[in-house]
Amino acid sequence: MTDILVITGMSGAGRSAAADDLEDMGWFVVDNLPTSLIEKVAELGGGRGSSIDHLALVVGTGSHQSDITDVIGRLRRAGHRVRVLFLEAATPVLVSRFGSTRRKHPLSDGSQSVLDLIEQERELLEPVRAIADLVIDTSDLNVHQLKARLHDAFGREAPEGGMQTAITSFGFKHGLPLDVDLVLDCRFLPNPYWEEGLRHQSGLDEDVREYVLANEITQDFLARLDDLLDLLLPAYEAEGKSYLTIAFGCTGGQHRSVAIAEEVARRLAQRGVSPRVQHRDLPR
Repeated sequence: MTDILVITGMSGAGRSAAADDLEDMGWFVVDNLPTSLIEKVAELGGGRGSSIDHLALVVGTGSHQSDITDVIGRLRRAGHRVRVLFLEAATPVLVSRFGSTRRKHPLSDGSQSVLDLIEQERELLEPVRAIADLVIDTSDLNVHQLKARLHDAFGREAPEGGMQTAITSFGFKHGLPLDVDLVLDCRFLPNPYWEEGLRHQSGLDEDVREYVLANEITQDFLARLDDLLDLLLPAYEAEGKSYLTIAFGCTGGQHRSVAIAEEVARRLAQRGVSPRVQHRDLPR
């Protein structure tokens, strides 16, 4: 059966860019597809004699996505591997994008502001976002970074088709990441920022790493986290989850969260899991 990726999300969040990137990766892409045609296209793509084994279907505007959950359920019952990618971005970013491109919002009838239309679409798509296998927030991504994220997720498969795991660090003062599954707060750990010799280093530097990891409370936290992940990872995979993103946050996203993210990735690698690691706020 065909490997199907359904791309949904907010207007202005990058669905067309994602379609171009996936096409570059060898996917057969159908853009701006009404939900009513998804099953027909999937049937043709997976039919006898078809050479299409990776099919990306970019669904149209929010008003075309209301029954997508039922469609996806039927495709899966038919034996297809179906994953759902949801692209989103913060409201101010979307407003700015529509302003800079002078595009009309797809839901516009001329009587509402772009801000109101974005919030209307966000509410309309909440059930779709809830069933997504992977959510990518494009607010702070340029086209090259988005392409890299898509390549990590869809340019290669997890070992034996299993769940792909990603780990990210971030700073709470820069906002919570919107596209993660688990968030763990590391602000209870001793902060290297208050050590003059460590302030201008990061969690990637050995001195900071040793400062964070040598603390007794850090070791206790990591031991308990090991037990938690031993429980969660197989359970998520058994439920058919394709992607799992774990985020570690500290105040600025420079020291504690970075060191912990790297250490957790190292421990997962020892268990045969190869997570992708990203430090969202380290370049700031």
